[in-house]
Amino acid sequence: MNTATPQRRIAAPKAQLGLALAVLIGEIAITFTGAVVRVTGSGLGCDTWPNCHEGSLIPVEGAAPWIHQLIEFGNRGLAVVLGLVVGLLLLAVYLAGRRSVVKAHAWYQLIGVIFQAVLGGISVHLDLKWWAVAIHFLPSIILIWLAALLYEHVKAPDEGRDEWRYPRPLRYLAVGSAAALSAVLITGTMVTGAGVHSGDSTKGMEGRLEVDIAGMAHVHAGFMYLYLGLTIGLVVALITVRSSQRSRKLGYLLIFFIVLQAAVGMIQFWFGVPRWTVPFHVVLSGVVTAYTALLYAAGRERVA
Repeated sequence: MNTATPQRRIAAPKAQLGLALAVLIGEIAITFTGAVVRVTGSGLGCDTWPNCHEGSLIPVEGAAPWIHQLIEFGNRGLAVVLGLVVGLLLLAVYLAGRRSVVKAHAWYQLIGVIFQAVLGGISVHLDLKWWAVAIHFLPSIILIWLAALLYEHVKAPDEGRDEWRYPRPLRYLAVGSAAALSAVLITGTMVTGAGVHSGDSTKGMEGRLEVDIAGMAHVHAGFMYLYLGLTIGLVVALITVRSSQRSRKLGYLLIFFIVLQAAVGMIQFWFGVPRWTVPFHVVLSGVVTAYTALLYAAGRERVA
């Protein structure tokens, strides 16, 4: 018979792992809803922050098209839910007396979610300037990376020490792959900033980044090819040194998602950025970031 209190259940390792996974999924999901806000032109469905409209925390009939209010308010609501899940995880790791690195990563998530909410509010007050939207998106990618590491730290036992399983050259290669991913993401926000789907249906191309979008897209693609090449090299090296089966599986999945992401980007370039491709492309950015982080983390193992 299970007589554990609810507090004890929250502190159980399986509950912590479930909450950590929920945080990772939530961080990726909120990039999806943010992309939906952008492609539907709903960014100013709630035209102020933290209220939705002046004097009202929730949507107001007639203040903006109802569908825009629903989409933008839904995105904000998901951020609140994500904050609550992070808060539960933070409580769980403290109740369980987890090691300091686990607690620190839980705090990173809570601080990051609050920081992102503030950045979102700033971007609304700046009428969704392209650079404000880019600054709002990139921290989400950092939080996805950290959420993947948090998941790995929660999963590992507190006792013992960390030991590297990758040879040093492979660690450098993994860091190089992550750096290439950073360049892909930064140039991707610039391609987005120069293109359509500003996030506000009334703005059109007003205030967009004034660069040659085709040229910027080719720069973005060049970094993507570099990222893919480094990742393939890393996976081949992992096979050569007979790394763990988990590391190799993560590598295979990462290559698959990078190729899928590249295919979506090509469709966007050739067909004028169809609306449906944008949320898909954004979510895949989060997925490849998470798998890159997991592959990097797989090089360390906690031993007694």
